[in-house]
Amino acid sequence: MPKLTIGVLKKEAQNFSRIESRHKEKSLFGVTDGKAVGTYLEHKFKNYLKTKYDFEEGSSANGIDFPGLNVDMKVTSITQPQSSCPYRSARQKIYGLGYSLLIFVYEKADTARTKTSTLNILHTLFVNAERTSDFQMTKGLIKILENEGNRDDLMAFMFDKNLPILDEDEARKLADDVIANPPKMGFLTISNALQWRLQYSRVIEKAGHEDGVELVYRAK
Repeated sequence: MPKLTIGVLKKEAQNFSRIESRHKEKSLFGVTDGKAVGTYLEHKFKNYLKTKYDFEEGSSANGIDFPGLNVDMKVTSITQPQSSCPYRSARQKIYGLGYSLLIFVYEKADTARTKTSTLNILHTLFVNAERTSDFQMTKGLIKILENEGNRDDLMAFMFDKNLPILDEDEARKLADDVIANPPKMGFLTISNALQWRLQYSRVIEKAGHEDGVELVYRAK
């Protein structure tokens, strides 16, 4: 079987979104648990790919769905387009999660007459790894650098935004890194928690209009 590439992954995500949006599924009828819906769609997409391509499957140990491509898959409802991901370090808010995201945004509709459910895929999006940082954090840091800000300005901003950094030494090192290697603008909203809470409203809005945020599929 041919190897799965990122280009093929996007193309197949587009095809899958179109097919799935027409599928009537009995097992999801009446299901309101977003995690259960997400698990269903993730497994179904992977099984769809397995019939055609050779790829390394993710596991809970390596944390992302397509480790060979450095891509994680997220499934979320349009009602509240968000999901969680493991927290590694505060740097993720500035430089990105460390991997790209393939995001399926669905609207679920139950049909009482047939006792089936349809997942209408409204948006399928691909966010490059370098754009998976936090919008407000990167926007603020970039603006400080443009205004000739120094290490102290950057540190003050980080603390003001409650970036989960341990101490001043860590903040100082991070500020020096930002000066030496300015971050790119991110498009996620990343809320602080034991796990990062990723919110995708801006990604949906910007997809196809900003570099690194690609619209793979959109329902007509």
